[in-house]
Amino acid sequence: MFNYQAIEAAALAEVAKHTPELEATALYNTEKVITAFRNNMVSDYYLKPTTGYGYSDVGRDTLDLIYAEIFKTEAALVRSQFVSGTHALAVALLGNLHPGDELIGLTGTPYDTMQSIIGYPVKTKGSLVDLGIIYKELPMTGGHVDLEAVKKAVTEKTTMVHIQRSCGYSSVRNTISVEEIGRIIKAAKEANPNVICFVDNCYGEFIDKQEPTEVGADIMAGSLIKNLGGGFAPTGGYIVGRQDLIENASYRLTAPGLGGEMGATLGDTQREFYQGLFLAPHVVMQAVKTAVFAAAVFKEMGYAVKPQPEEKRSDIIQAITLESKQRLCDFCIAIQSNSPVDAHVEPVPAPLPGYQDDIVMAAGTFVQGASIELSADGPCREPYNVFFQGGLTFEHGRLAIMAAAQRVGAKN
Repeated sequence: MFNYQAIEAAALAEVAKHTPELEATALYNTEKVITAFRNNMVSDYYLKPTTGYGYSDVGRDTLDLIYAEIFKTEAALVRSQFVSGTHALAVALLGNLHPGDELIGLTGTPYDTMQSIIGYPVKTKGSLVDLGIIYKELPMTGGHVDLEAVKKAVTEKTTMVHIQRSCGYSSVRNTISVEEIGRIIKAAKEANPNVICFVDNCYGEFIDKQEPTEVGADIMAGSLIKNLGGGFAPTGGYIVGRQDLIENASYRLTAPGLGGEMGATLGDTQREFYQGLFLAPHVVMQAVKTAVFAAAVFKEMGYAVKPQPEEKRSDIIQAITLESKQRLCDFCIAIQSNSPVDAHVEPVPAPLPGYQDDIVMAAGTFVQGASIELSADGPCREPYNVFFQGGLTFEHGRLAIMAAAQRVGAKN
């Protein structure tokens, strides 16, 4: 019989080791956000809704300026019209690639929904490959990107390179740090100074004091129901980067000639976007603490975890290899039953658009599918990894993880 109290105590001690550094990062990023709010003179009327075409939506346009300042870019496109992070990524790519252009994935096989955007290996209507864009993929070596291989792969014919920061649905490849992203971009630019370096930043915002756009990324995109929404944003996504690339993306989001000048911000969304961004640095660190705790608990119980509890993190995701479909389902059931919403519902594996296998997903969240809130999911395929992320408060994460540990049980 496992001593779960001892396991919990050891995991809390591990979290305590990391807390000073995590709090320092949260403080730094909070100051960054507050400074951007102050510099752009945010006022109460910026938080009000607009209707119709959304012309002269000062709250929307100012939020673009704030994002551009935080990420140190020329421009930004922050919109409720993005239905997901996947949509924001697709708009960034489709707005800046044309038939015959070459795109190279420098971080190996991307996660399932990105594969659908690309149209490789499974053909997808309306995907990049379907539209005549040439796609190539560079495998990672030992969890890292081979920089010499990057210099050989990128040529004058290469229009854009794709860098996925998060591990995605993989317990093998590493999440890539901002420092490593900088080295990858430097290698790509050495091979072709004109190549566009695109970063999928999902799950990575505010983990570090720097963002990929500060180490050379030309364009970057992500979701607002992940880190930057702070648990408040009810929908939406963002793209930040070079002015010309953002303009191209805006024409793909709305229509040529309209771009970012249109698009109403309905209901209370404007306030939720601003308030969520304000809270995001603190909330992200609550999620990181929860991930460290989960890694420590399940490692002690005999399971393979990635990252390890003591490792420095570059996103909010914690992968745990559970080695059976039943354990995967049990983990998700425990998380769901310890959620504030739909705790009475039992998650079961089912197909989801954009994924290659049935997915089991626990998401008893205030915002549907918000992975900055406590959630867990995994594809029903070997080795049956569960990907756990989020947690608006560490206290909630601690309770849910201990419930999952007791339901799943020790490996042996």
